[in-house]
Amino acid sequence: MGGPQQGIFLKMNLSVSMNKLKICVFTGTRAEYGLLYWLIKGLSEDPCVDMQLVVGGMHLSPEFGLTYREIEKDGFTIAEKLETLLSSDTATGISKSIGLGIISAAECFERLKPDVLIVLGDRYEVFAVATAAMISRIVIAHCHGGEATEGLIDEPIRHSITKMSHLHFTSTEKYRHRVIQLGEQPDRVFNVGALGIENINRLTLLGRQEFETSISSKLKSINILVTFHPVTLESSSAEGQFKELLKALYEIEDSLIIFTKANSDTDGRIINQLIDQYVFSHPDTSVAFPSLGQLRYLSALQYIDFVIGNSSSGLIEVPSFKKPTINIGDRQRGREIGETVINCDPQYESIKDAIRIALSKDFNNAIQHSKNLYGTANASDKIIQILKSSRYDEIIKKKFFDLT
Repeated sequence: MGGPQQGIFLKMNLSVSMNKLKICVFTGTRAEYGLLYWLIKGLSEDPCVDMQLVVGGMHLSPEFGLTYREIEKDGFTIAEKLETLLSSDTATGISKSIGLGIISAAECFERLKPDVLIVLGDRYEVFAVATAAMISRIVIAHCHGGEATEGLIDEPIRHSITKMSHLHFTSTEKYRHRVIQLGEQPDRVFNVGALGIENINRLTLLGRQEFETSISSKLKSINILVTFHPVTLESSSAEGQFKELLKALYEIEDSLIIFTKANSDTDGRIINQLIDQYVFSHPDTSVAFPSLGQLRYLSALQYIDFVIGNSSSGLIEVPSFKKPTINIGDRQRGREIGETVINCDPQYESIKDAIRIALSKDFNNAIQHSKNLYGTANASDKIIQILKSSRYDEIIKKKFFDLT
């Protein structure tokens, strides 16, 4: 794991030492759940842990696929469902969802009384749940802190969650140093690698025919996976950027375009409407899904020629398949990127040039020896061991760490 980070070693709370450690995991989106899957599974199977799974946000929305049902199909028991998502993706609606989330999470924690809360990333649902946990004096363990997405409101949200948290599990050493730079104690910050990499190594991915059956479409000469989400801090609108992308995709001959729909951020519905319109007009060359799920998503990466959009998965998971990612605009600006990523502006000509590079033999040959900056596997095992070896009665008392 690197660095002086071999445990917390504070006095253990008597109630924790005599009983199972009650660890609550929160998930609010399909993508986040996919990253947390093996951690949830490991905790649920550990005899020393009482795992409490809490879901909310997009998981409970019919518009976004009611993905809590996928969690139940995976065999997990959901301890609580937090009704937080309002039928609005405006700034006002999201602010109201945060308020509702804090109220719902506070009531949930009063009932469950967890020792530790695990959260991942930077979304507003996570911010709401972490706020309630902080006020309830629950130890918060934050995964994927220290990263940067300068084109989103998620940027300050992530760092705010870091400051509310007590244990930190980062995906690279650079991000570990960023968390320490924010004033967190070095022996509470652990570089474990990216959680999503485990899915690639642990899941048995679908064969070509199985995958085609699962999406009810035949693959073509060129196959493209589109993962595009709202841009909240860029000057051009999400609608304008996505229309530029669709214009460039339309010109690719003998191609199948697989769309995964946008999340519930501001303007998410506009993107999804454009996807529906495109698929309706081009049913033989495109398909769309509210959620592919981890198995279909990772299986798709075996067969696509490139991923295009602005999702973090293109930077973190896709490089393990040595496939090109075209990263559009500033949504992921600030993240570490590897050799498989092609950055471009959210304009037609720039996107078209990036597609040309992604389809070129020279670029594809060059990336076959690339390495994924975000690690290989076993992040969940590392996290579980750290959680079980940590002591909790004093950890709630945070001190600011000065670099000098």
